[in-house]
Amino acid sequence: MASGWAKEGAVQEQIDSTVEDALQRARGQLPTGESLSHCEECDAEIPEARRLALKGVRLCVGCQSKHDREQRSASGYNRRGSKDSQLR
Repeated sequence: MASGWAKEGAVQEQIDSTVEDALQRARGQLPTGESLSHCEECDAEIPEARRLALKGVRLCVGCQSKHDREQRSASGYNRRGSKDSQLR
């Protein structure tokens, strides 16, 4: 579906680019390296099962949950206001 002067497939290219950017951002946030034995924020012990399951883990479950909530609210990515959501 071309619109105006846009070339055929331009809309799909924009959607693909948005998805690729999100994937790169998410991959860049993945921890790497050796896991810590204690949380770097609250100093609670990180269970061995968590350390083995997630490489490079630095936070306990409680601190990680808090960090994830803060990241989500501060991300500034408004799906409803994005161009891609207007295409549906």
